[in-house]
Amino acid sequence: MAFLRSCSNASSGMGVAEDCRDIFLELQRKKTHRYVIFKIDEKQKQVIVEKTGGATESYDDFLASLPENDCRYAVYDFDFVTEENCQKSKIFFIAWSPSVSRIRAKMLYATSKDRFRREMDGVHYEIQATDPSELDLEILRDRAH
Repeated sequence: MAFLRSCSNASSGMGVAEDCRDIFLELQRKKTHRYVIFKIDEKQKQVIVEKTGGATESYDDFLASLPENDCRYAVYDFDFVTEENCQKSKIFFIAWSPSVSRIRAKMLYATSKDRFRREMDGVHYEIQATDPSELDLEILRDRAH
Protein backbone atom coordinates (compact mmCIF):
# COMPACT_ATOMS: atom_id res chain seq x y z
CA MET A 1 0.00 0.00 0.00
CA ALA A 2 2.83 2.41 0.81
CA PHE A 3 4.25 1.78 -2.63
CA LEU A 4 0.98 2.67 -4.32
CA ARG A 5 0.57 5.90 -2.38
CA SER A 6 4.09 7.12 -3.19
CA CYS A 7 3.89 6.25 -6.88
CA SER A 8 4.48 9.18 -9.16
CA ASN A 9 1.77 11.06 -10.94
CA ALA A 10 2.37 10.65 -14.66
CA SER A 11 1.66 14.29 -15.50
CA SER A 12 3.87 15.92 -12.88
CA GLY A 13 6.11 13.20 -11.48
CA MET A 14 5.02 14.06 -7.93
CA GLY A 15 3.91 11.41 -5.49
CA VAL A 16 2.38 11.91 -2.05
CA ALA A 17 4.30 11.10 1.13
CA GLU A 18 2.50 8.51 3.22
CA ASP A 19 2.22 10.71 6.32
CA CYS A 20 0.27 13.41 4.41
CA ARG A 21 -2.95 11.43 4.52
CA ASP A 22 -2.34 10.27 8.11
CA ILE A 23 -1.87 13.82 9.35
CA PHE A 24 -4.93 14.98 7.38
CA LEU A 25 -6.97 12.25 9.12
CA GLU A 26 -5.69 13.50 12.49
CA LEU A 27 -7.02 16.96 11.59
CA GLN A 28 -10.31 15.58 10.28
CA ARG A 29 -11.16 12.97 12.89
CA LYS A 30 -9.18 13.71 16.03
CA LYS A 31 -9.10 17.52 15.69
CA THR A 32 -5.45 17.52 16.81
CA HIS A 33 -4.51 20.17 14.22
CA ARG A 34 -6.17 23.43 13.15
CA TYR A 35 -4.29 23.39 9.85
CA VAL A 36 -1.68 21.48 7.85
CA ILE A 37 0.61 23.04 5.25
CA PHE A 38 2.09 20.84 2.54
CA LYS A 39 4.90 21.53 0.10
CA ILE A 40 6.39 19.79 -2.89
CA ASP A 41 9.86 18.42 -2.21
CA GLU A 42 11.44 18.37 -5.65
CA LYS A 43 14.36 16.16 -4.56
CA GLN A 44 12.03 13.48 -3.17
CA LYS A 45 9.55 14.10 -6.00
CA GLN A 46 6.60 14.09 -3.63
CA VAL A 47 4.28 16.26 -1.56
CA ILE A 48 5.34 16.35 2.10
CA VAL A 49 4.02 17.90 5.33
CA GLU A 50 5.78 21.19 6.00
CA LYS A 51 3.96 22.36 9.12
CA THR A 52 1.01 21.57 11.36
CA GLY A 53 -0.85 24.11 13.47
CA GLY A 54 -2.10 23.16 16.90
CA ALA A 55 -5.83 22.99 17.61
CA THR A 56 -5.71 26.32 19.48
CA GLU A 57 -3.95 28.28 16.72
CA SER A 58 -5.84 31.05 14.95
CA TYR A 59 -6.56 31.80 11.32
CA ASP A 60 -3.97 34.60 11.50
CA ASP A 61 -1.38 32.04 12.63
CA PHE A 62 -2.30 29.95 9.60
CA LEU A 63 -1.98 32.89 7.19
CA ALA A 64 1.39 33.83 8.70
CA SER A 65 2.62 30.29 7.99
CA LEU A 66 2.06 30.60 4.24
CA PRO A 67 5.14 31.87 2.38
CA GLU A 68 4.76 35.22 0.63
CA ASN A 69 6.56 34.15 -2.54
CA ASP A 70 6.18 30.37 -2.90
CA CYS A 71 3.32 27.96 -3.56
CA ARG A 72 1.81 25.57 -1.00
CA TYR A 73 -1.18 23.33 -0.43
CA ALA A 74 -3.00 23.58 2.87
CA VAL A 75 -6.03 22.25 4.71
CA TYR A 76 -7.74 24.37 7.34
CA ASP A 77 -10.37 23.19 9.82
CA PHE A 78 -12.82 26.12 10.08
CA ASP A 79 -15.07 26.15 13.15
CA PHE A 80 -18.17 28.34 13.18
CA VAL A 81 -21.60 28.74 14.78
CA THR A 82 -24.71 28.57 12.58
CA GLU A 83 -27.70 30.90 12.80
CA GLU A 84 -29.41 28.11 14.76
CA ASN A 85 -26.56 28.37 17.31
CA CYS A 86 -25.02 25.00 16.36
CA GLN A 87 -21.25 24.49 16.45
CA LYS A 88 -20.03 23.25 13.05
CA SER A 89 -16.74 22.58 11.32
CA LYS A 90 -15.82 22.59 7.62
CA ILE A 91 -12.49 21.60 6.10
CA PHE A 92 -11.06 23.81 3.38
CA PHE A 93 -8.41 22.74 0.87
CA ILE A 94 -6.35 25.75 -0.16
CA ALA A 95 -4.10 25.91 -3.20
CA TRP A 96 -1.82 28.87 -2.43
CA SER A 97 -0.04 30.16 -5.53
CA PRO A 98 1.04 33.79 -5.00
CA SER A 99 1.39 35.88 -8.13
CA VAL A 100 5.05 36.63 -7.26
CA SER A 101 6.09 32.96 -7.06
CA ARG A 102 8.27 31.33 -9.72
CA ILE A 103 6.48 30.18 -12.85
CA ARG A 104 8.04 26.71 -12.48
CA ALA A 105 6.59 26.41 -8.96
CA LYS A 106 3.15 27.52 -10.13
CA MET A 107 3.19 24.94 -12.92
CA LEU A 108 4.42 22.17 -10.62
CA TYR A 109 1.74 22.85 -8.01
CA ALA A 110 -0.99 23.22 -10.64
CA THR A 111 -0.18 19.89 -12.32
CA SER A 112 0.12 18.01 -9.01
CA LYS A 113 -2.97 19.47 -7.31
CA ASP A 114 -5.66 17.07 -8.51
CA ARG A 115 -3.71 13.95 -7.54
CA PHE A 116 -2.89 15.38 -4.12
CA ARG A 117 -6.42 16.69 -3.56
CA ARG A 118 -7.83 13.19 -4.14
CA GLU A 119 -5.80 11.99 -1.12
CA MET A 120 -7.71 14.46 1.09
CA ASP A 121 -11.05 12.66 1.22
CA GLY A 122 -13.46 14.65 3.38
CA VAL A 123 -12.60 18.19 2.32
CA HIS A 124 -15.76 20.31 2.05
CA TYR A 125 -14.55 23.31 0.03
CA GLU A 126 -11.61 24.27 -2.15
CA ILE A 127 -10.07 27.72 -2.54
CA GLN A 128 -7.48 28.73 -5.13
CA ALA A 129 -5.67 31.87 -3.92
CA THR A 130 -2.98 34.03 -5.52
CA ASP A 131 -3.18 36.95 -3.09
CA PRO A 132 -3.78 37.21 0.70
CA SER A 133 -7.04 39.11 0.05
CA GLU A 134 -8.43 35.91 -1.52
CA LEU A 135 -7.96 34.16 1.82
CA ASP A 136 -9.88 36.66 3.93
CA LEU A 137 -11.70 35.00 6.84
CA GLU A 138 -15.01 36.36 5.52
CA ILE A 139 -14.58 34.29 2.35
CA LEU A 140 -14.39 31.13 4.45
CA ARG A 141 -17.43 32.21 6.47
CA ASP A 142 -19.44 32.87 3.32
CA ARG A 143 -18.51 29.52 1.77
CA ALA A 144 -19.19 27.57 4.99
CA HIS A 145 -22.70 28.96 5.52
